[in-house]
Amino acid sequence: MSAKERILFVTGHLAESPLREVLAVSAEGADWSWDVAVLGVSVAALLHTDLVARRLELPESIDRIVLPGWCHGDLRVLGDSLGVPVDRGPKDLYDLPAYLGGEGRRDVSLESYSIEILAEINHASRLGEAELMAEALLLSGSGADVIDLGMVPGESWPGVESATRQLVAAGLRVSIDSFDRTEVEAAIAGGAELVLSCDTSNLDWLSPLAADSGTAVVAIPEMTAGLDSLDPVLHRLQSDGVDLRIDPVLEPIGLGFAASLERYFEARRRWPEAEMMMGTGNVTELTEVDSAGVNLLLAAICEELRIGSVLTTEVINWCRTSVAELDFSRRLLHHCLKNGVLPKHLDSSLVTLRDPSARGERAGALEQLAGALTDPNFRIFVEHSDRRRGLLHVMNRDGHWQHTDPYQLFDMVAAAGTELSAEHAFYLGYELAKAHTALTLGKRYVQDQALSWGWLTVEETSAVHRRRAAEDS
Repeated sequence: MSAKERILFVTGHLAESPLREVLAVSAEGADWSWDVAVLGVSVAALLHTDLVARRLELPESIDRIVLPGWCHGDLRVLGDSLGVPVDRGPKDLYDLPAYLGGEGRRDVSLESYSIEILAEINHASRLGEAELMAEALLLSGSGADVIDLGMVPGESWPGVESATRQLVAAGLRVSIDSFDRTEVEAAIAGGAELVLSCDTSNLDWLSPLAADSGTAVVAIPEMTAGLDSLDPVLHRLQSDGVDLRIDPVLEPIGLGFAASLERYFEARRRWPEAEMMMGTGNVTELTEVDSAGVNLLLAAICEELRIGSVLTTEVINWCRTSVAELDFSRRLLHHCLKNGVLPKHLDSSLVTLRDPSARGERAGALEQLAGALTDPNFRIFVEHSDRRRGLLHVMNRDGHWQHTDPYQLFDMVAAAGTELSAEHAFYLGYELAKAHTALTLGKRYVQDQALSWGWLTVEETSAVHRRRAAEDS
């Protein structure tokens, strides 16, 4: 039986107690053991590999050192000087269980996918050439495989051929969403590879045009007639040798949504090998709800039914990132179906409003920490209370204040006679705003770190490291 790996965790003295609590639980039944080294700093954010090299007394039989995520400096140089591998752990010590291989995120590859994304540029004819190109490149960069030119019914677009040709020349794949023969012919001449859509109203001219040009088409049913109306369309397109995909048409919630889902299932039963497409905009654009979850559910239906193409739009504000959401969803869902696993504990990128867990500090631990402080620097914490409203905490050597209202909390700090410079007041207000948001939504809050908004998170540089960078420059 091989000996357990012994890991040395380095920290500041204020984090020692919670670190030991986390490690004691995490190490139960694990293939590693642990020790803690407390260096002469109060907070881990002040650690640097140079300081670690000077102050760390390495115990015997240590196989690996884990530094706090905030610790800056060259790990390789430190490891060479100590003769032990050195890793940088998570910034939040409560993320250590996942980091150490316990319950939490699993490393998975999300490179593969099976769904093609068509991103429609709504009213493309009303955009200038430069604006159209910029929008197309933005959508492509977000994950779109095909740029769909959405026309305006009743308006002609003389420039559609030129616009299509420019997009194709830029390396983009293009489709045209129009029932107007002149526009479709022009777009195909410019290099469009797909036409949305074909039904009995345009079948007689579109089928031979698509056959002659090698252009694919999307076949849709007559809504009043159901899927049976697709039979003559499919028969003609197939007879002419046209590459096609079927879109049974997704309806808005309240206007036939459930029945339209049934059409997709029925279409797959009728034509088990047919290429299919789903346009999601009737649900995402016409339902006033954040789009990420909706996009994932619709993509899940597509993945299970082998619907290989999804058409989306980013018109209304709550859908402004639909392409990127579908791009992530298709990768995650492909992995799940391929490996027979749930879309859980794999990647939390689409959890944007709340966090996978809402860990807050415990009241007893906060009281203990407050009693140990000897400097004037403010520490800010969020204490979540199950599903009830929790508390905001502010503390330094001069006191420990708590409240649900950040304004009241600021007044309590000021009333205690604490001197607040403009810099400190701004900092306190900024951090309390983040903490209050975390308290309101049930999110995790870690001082000097950005709140997590999934894939929308914008990392921030802490005040400590901003000052350090200014001093070094």
